[in-house]
Amino acid sequence: MARPTEGTYHAIYQQRYIDAALGENIKELIHNYSQPLIDFFKSIPENIGDYSYANGKWTIKQLLQHLIDTERIFAYRALRFSRNDQTALAGFDEDNYAENSPVAHRSLKSMIEEFIALRKSTDLLLLSFTEEQLKMSGTASGNYATVNALCFIIFGHLLHHQNILIERYLSSC
Repeated sequence: MARPTEGTYHAIYQQRYIDAALGENIKELIHNYSQPLIDFFKSIPENIGDYSYANGKWTIKQLLQHLIDTERIFAYRALRFSRNDQTALAGFDEDNYAENSPVAHRSLKSMIEEFIALRKSTDLLLLSFTEEQLKMSGTASGNYATVNALCFIIFGHLLHHQNILIERYLSSC
């Protein structure tokens, strides 16, 4: 299936993620981004995992945990919608998740291992969707989206935060 079109996602909240994920379909997204994202995170030195670029901002490990949590949630939404589950799904408070997901006791390496496993699992899920399933839709956080749009949003969200890591974290530590 081709890129999501207007009306298949909530433009105000999700447009930047759709725009960030370059590619014409899920296979291209996986080809373009899965391994480069894994390689990027593997390149972050262990000794800066607890670094934050400003007071009150997440550490690198907290940001990675946010990516893990959010990818799981977006993939779950895609799974539910693909199975024609029309139950409106609740949103989540990313700051509350970060606050209640202590990462200080974890090594950055262990978190990257989890991220790699999740990326592989998510990619396999996305590749399993048929053309009909990609057209299916639902509501989460009060916003409409198709399964196809969620696939692009997953990658766009990862890329958005990769850019933040590069611009605000890695450039200043």
